[in-house]
Amino acid sequence: MGFSTTKGRYASFGIVTTLPGQLIDQVWYLIDNYLKGVFPLPNLLKIQLINKNGKIQFCFKHQSLPISILIDSKERFDPFYPTKVIVIDKDGIQTILLPDEVHFHD
Repeated sequence: MGFSTTKGRYASFGIVTTLPGQLIDQVWYLIDNYLKGVFPLPNLLKIQLINKNGKIQFCFKHQSLPISILIDSKERFDPFYPTKVIVIDKDGIQTILLPDEVHFHD
C-alpha cells in the first residue's frame, strides 16, 4: 500500500517550473486529507488538473477500483499548467512529477 509512511516529499524540476508552490502543497494536502485512509493507495497516483469555471479541480481516479474523487480548489486555473501530474511513493520517498519525466503515458 502506497503513501502510508512519509520519509520525504519532493517535486521534480518540471513540476516546480510549471506549478506554483501553493498548488504543489495542495497536492500533498489532497493526498493526506482526502485520499489516505479512504481506500488503499497504489504507489503511483495520477491526478488531473481540470478547469472548472476558471478554478482548478483535482481529479483522482483509482487505477484498480471504479472510484473517482473530484476536489475543488480556490486557485485560479491557468491553461499553461500541466493537465496531469504523477505522484510516486518509493518506500516513503514521495515525489510529484510530470508524466513525461517518468516516461509514463496513459
